[in-house]
Parts: sequence; C-alpha cells; structure tokens
Amino acid sequence: MTAALRSDVAGGWQARLELGFAPVAARTALVHSAHRGPLRVQRPFHPEADGSCHVYLLHPPGGVVGGDGLALDVQLAPGARALLTTPSASRFYRSAGARALQRQLLRVGAGARLDWLPQETIVFDGARLASTTRLELAGDAAACAWEIVCLGRPAAGEGWTHGEARFGFELWRDGRPLLLEHTPCRPGSALARAAWGLGGHVTFATLVATGACSERLARLRESLGSADRLGLTHCDDLLVARYRGPDAAEARRLFTAIWRDWRTAGGGEAPAPPRVWAT
Repeated sequence: MTAALRSDVAGGWQARLELGFAPVAARTALVHSAHRGPLRVQRPFHPEADGSCHVYLLHPPGGVVGGDGLALDVQLAPGARALLTTPSASRFYRSAGARALQRQLLRVGAGARLDWLPQETIVFDGARLASTTRLELAGDAAACAWEIVCLGRPAAGEGWTHGEARFGFELWRDGRPLLLEHTPCRPGSALARAAWGLGGHVTFATLVATGACSERLARLRESLGSADRLGLTHCDDLLVARYRGPDAAEARRLFTAIWRDWRTAGGGEAPAPPRVWAT
C-alpha cells in the first residue's frame, strides 16, 4: 500500500492509485487496480505483438493545486511488460502558500520491462510542489523512463517568476542505487541561470534506459544532433539523456527517438506509440 501523503494544509485532494501487472497467457494483464480519490486509469490496451499492456494515467481535475497530494504505486510481476503514459501534460497551478506533493513508486520484477513515458509536467508561475519518482528494478528487469519539466508557460507568454519546485528521481537495482537526483528549482537561482545548470532555459528533462552500450551511444549521438541541448552519457549499463532548452515538444521528440532505439536494440520490434499522443 502506498504510504499516506501529508500536504501542508488540510482539505486538499488526496489521491492514491495502485496498479499491478502480470503475464496472463500470451500478454500482460492489468491484474490489480485500486484507487482512492481523483486518480485512476482508462481501460488497458494491447497494441503490440509482444502483448505489452498500455495504460493511461488519469487525473480528472486536470491540474494540481497547493495542498493536493498524488501517490502512485506500480508493480510489475516477473516477465510482465507495461507502458504507462498520460493523455496530456500534468499541471501544477499557482499556490497561495501550500505545497502540492506527488510521489511515484515503480517496481519492476525480474525479466519484466517498464516503459514510463508521461507527458510533460508544467509548473505554473507561483506553484509550489515536491515530486519524487523511485524506480526499483529486480534482477534483469529492463526499463526506459523519462521526466520532462517546463517552468512556466512560454507559449502563453507566462514565465516562472516566483514559486518553488523540487524534483527527485531515483533508480535502484536489487537494493543498490544506480542514479539519485534531487533538483531544487527556484526562480533566479544559480541553478536556473548558470551554464552548468539550466542556463536560462525553461524546459529540462531526463531519460534513463537500461542495457546501454558504447555502440548505441555513438549511434544516437550521430543521429540525433542537437548537441547544444541534448547530452548523452553511458554509466555502467545505463544510458542517461539530458535535455535543456526552450520546448517540451522538442524534448519529447528527441526522447521518443531514444526510446524507439532502445526498444529495437538487439533485433526487437519497433514499439507502438501510445495512441493518445496523436490526439
């Protein structure tokens, strides 16, 4: 069971969602789904030949405000294959002072594969939030996960001049940490301005994928370009891609190309992009 959330004030919407996936016959099935509050899923889809289960995470209110709390707990049984995404961007609205909290725990059993591909998170001017994602892999589990963040709404002419956002991402295998990142974002901070940080850009994103190798890294560097906005590194068996730039759509396009390459490595079939991305 997902741990209880404690927001800064009482009265915010507290939502929890638990999902369990397991192989059933020739495909992966959503065998457990329990929710409390405004967080749920649409019916699962199986558009791929390997029986992967595609699920769209829904937050019916359409946005998160100060005092709200969202908790997600996903479990893939050994051998399961699942792709999770969202039908639209996640929006964190301006707060009068209270923080919004989001906690996501993704556990992948041995021999299973998780594609964690949510659409971008938009942080509205004045928002206050703390978001953490923890991905736990067992044995030879495989995963490709990304998170894309846009500070403000540049398309609407709105910057991010006040507020606070903290983003955490952790990747573990068999209890051993492989990647631990905690990014505090404040308007006008050194991280926001400096060349070693965001360099004044409003969008930043990270992708991690297991099973990396030097040959694949070289091929991606050659094919993707965007060297000034996209960085690719190889650490142990992880491919880590980082983007900073003006546009969440560009980050998603580049990351989708990396995801496709990851899924087809070793002769695998090209993945079926979630249909909701085309709407």
